[in-house]
Amino acid sequence: METLPTTPISILERFNRWIQESIMIKLFSIGFLILILLIPSKWITDLIYEREERANEAAQEVADKWSGPQTVYGPMLVVPYRKQEIVENDKHEKQIRETIDKAFFLPEQLQTDGTVDTETRGRGIFNTIVYSSNLKMKITFGTPDFKSLSIADDKVLWNEAYMVLGLSDLRGIRDTPDMQVGGIAIPAEPSNDIGVSYRLPPRAYNDNDVHVSAVNTGDSHTYGIVAKLNWASAQSFKGDVNINLKLKGSTRLNFLPTGKTTSVKLTSPWQHPSFDGEFLPDERKVSESGFVASWKVLHFNRPFSQQWTGTDEQLNGGDFGVKFLIPVDQYQMTMRTSKYSVLIILLTFVALFLVEMTQKIRIHPFQYILVGAALIIYYTLLLSLSEQDKIGFHLGYIIASGMTVALISFYSLSFLRSGKLSILFSLLLIIFYSFIFVIILQQDFSLLLGSIGLFLIVGLLMYFSRKINWYNEPVV
Repeated sequence: METLPTTPISILERFNRWIQESIMIKLFSIGFLILILLIPSKWITDLIYEREERANEAAQEVADKWSGPQTVYGPMLVVPYRKQEIVENDKHEKQIRETIDKAFFLPEQLQTDGTVDTETRGRGIFNTIVYSSNLKMKITFGTPDFKSLSIADDKVLWNEAYMVLGLSDLRGIRDTPDMQVGGIAIPAEPSNDIGVSYRLPPRAYNDNDVHVSAVNTGDSHTYGIVAKLNWASAQSFKGDVNINLKLKGSTRLNFLPTGKTTSVKLTSPWQHPSFDGEFLPDERKVSESGFVASWKVLHFNRPFSQQWTGTDEQLNGGDFGVKFLIPVDQYQMTMRTSKYSVLIILLTFVALFLVEMTQKIRIHPFQYILVGAALIIYYTLLLSLSEQDKIGFHLGYIIASGMTVALISFYSLSFLRSGKLSILFSLLLIIFYSFIFVIILQQDFSLLLGSIGLFLIVGLLMYFSRKINWYNEPVV
């Protein structure tokens, strides 16, 4: 039998065939595609940050029309006095100059009992929490000790004494404050300079909740209400004070422990409070009907004194209160999910690669790219769905995952050419997304579950890759 002459294979054709059949080249190309897909993954992260910032801006707009986070500090008793000091004039002659200074006194007992009603307000698809509170304050002042401040009794101007109550945002006052001193009602007026400032530490508002007020920057505030006492002399002093204050705000309600003993009790129907600040509640009860929380703080626990002179005092530190949280922050959850994008792409590509090697199926790099594109678009789909108030993150995750798995599964029929392989590949994707979903939900155990899951995945990869002929050596 005559044999036909064989056409010699050129070097270029041999090189091309080697590229097509080389397992190492295939692995390097898959790795390169994964690196390329990291670029749109970074874009997705930037998009999530952008949408979160847009949500914050929308909440800011709501707060601008309602009221920002509130911090209540005071009340404080302010008594002006005449102060003498020796100065030198232009001729270097010593003279006595008399000026008016102020002495500040904090209460002995400060008890606040408040009810807080919450409401969800939205701007477009973005929501924030606003509240209306009714605060009833019972205060007891001790007799001012001017001797400890080196102030003579005849220098005290009792007829100019007044009381101040500091607030972060005066727009939150819903009704004229009811202030009574010694059982006598006294009128109050708003003021942008109550003589003492309060600087909220930026760390207290620098978390992932909505930032909706200027107090987030840590600026000093001297806003509040002022009430003249009309005391004729020291004998007119009355230390029992009652204040009823109806106050609006958004996101947070904080207090500063200005009393030697400060007690605060808050009751609200809000079911998802977050207690923060320098002190946690001594007692708290959270149920489906709302929460009840109470604090008790002593003057030993705070970093400022009980009395002082001058108007440069800052009451910093010691604040405490409650933050009204929206239960699910879809941006945090979506951001945590997007951090696993590289893992999902890697596992999917490895699964396709193993199918290629074990089933002798050729999958083109462009088909890998399309599958990777679907895996990336999944996160924009998840973000857009979870932003919808009626959907939320959990349902959005299920819908986005189901749509992505269905799209990739139907597309895989074109190159896997087997219904069983396509179903098996779909089940792997479902397992991957379910695994990530469990990790996202179990925040405290996410590292443990993730480590165990990755260990099992590596074990399965070892098992399914054990029969791959990595060097195309002839089977003996």
